[in-house]
Amino acid sequence: MRGKKLATVLGTVMLAGSLLLAGCSSSATNGGNKQSGNTIKIGGNFELSGAAAAYGQAMQRGTELAVSQINKDGGVKVNGKKLKLQLVQKDNKSDNSQVASVASNLATQSKVVASVGPITSGADLAALPNYTKAKVPLITPGGTQDSLTVQKNGKVQPYMFRSCFEDSYQGKALAKYVYSNMKLKRVAILADKSTDYAQGLTKAFKKEFKGQVVQVQYYQAGDKDFNTLLTKLKGKKFDALFVPGYYSEAGLIVKQARQMGITQPIVGADGFADPKLVQIAGKKNASNIYYTTHFDPKATNNAKATAYMKAYKAKYNEQAGTFDALAYDATYMIKDAIENEKSADSTKIATGLSNLKNFKGVTGTITMDKKHNPQKPVIIAKVENGEEVQATSVK
Repeated sequence: MRGKKLATVLGTVMLAGSLLLAGCSSSATNGGNKQSGNTIKIGGNFELSGAAAAYGQAMQRGTELAVSQINKDGGVKVNGKKLKLQLVQKDNKSDNSQVASVASNLATQSKVVASVGPITSGADLAALPNYTKAKVPLITPGGTQDSLTVQKNGKVQPYMFRSCFEDSYQGKALAKYVYSNMKLKRVAILADKSTDYAQGLTKAFKKEFKGQVVQVQYYQAGDKDFNTLLTKLKGKKFDALFVPGYYSEAGLIVKQARQMGITQPIVGADGFADPKLVQIAGKKNASNIYYTTHFDPKATNNAKATAYMKAYKAKYNEQAGTFDALAYDATYMIKDAIENEKSADSTKIATGLSNLKNFKGVTGTITMDKKHNPQKPVIIAKVENGEEVQATSVK
């Protein structure tokens, strides 16, 4: 998820000087932040206000629940000792200049040894330089842009990780599902040409789809009238319409397509995964819709996820969702990395995250690939009459 409506221009990255704080649980050296004392500080770079607040608050809830449960269970085992986690969280206000400032503050002043968040790819890119300079690993629960974990020279970003899958991963999974599960052989594409998100999905889908892409049409983010493009596609013979883009335009596309008599399945990626899609399209029109998502209670059959949903409901009196679950997994991934490396030093945690294998998370069993992307199942949700009626886990 890139957070389309957020500012995309990175603010100037401010690298704060190293300040010593009384009672710190870690110290900074040229080798990253070192854990000391009886607690392990992890950071929360959260969008608690501003345009992405709904996502950031979900991330905060998932992280806080994980920290609470880890500490209740005795803490994190490091060299035979059980240490408690301390979450140091700050509001980046959904602003990339603030994101960078928060990253610097957490890494150089609070001296955290790992960080959860921010949530979008643009914000992650703003935070990454300060975390990298401090050698503090960052796990994003929502930054799906493929290039996020890779440097311009092709080498992996050593301190950038994610608990969500990347755009191309879900594009490929969706192409396989349409062809193999839905048994559909001819697809038309109506894609957003203005975002890397949509372009990455389009490229991955076209490369993986074994059937025929009969035509590709493009729209611009912010467009409202899609009737001309849909009329062009309606004259083609196709079994499904793939719409890589965000709910704001996709909802209108669904509405206008149904109004002109296009009844074929409409498929999309995680940009569809927002209740506003149905609100914009209208419940009657929002049928025969399929989209990828990272977590869905209907597709969950593992005990850890079931326990998580129960605990989340008990603590917050609402149903667990995608981004809280991804943040919860990110926190436990940090715990797993510490225990596997027998160290809570930031560089060791990065090594442990790089080597993560068969981690049992609430969003699936995760193995980190060489580009720091989690390999795990993708969930395909189906919507009928504005209601989700099915969710299937696919590999």
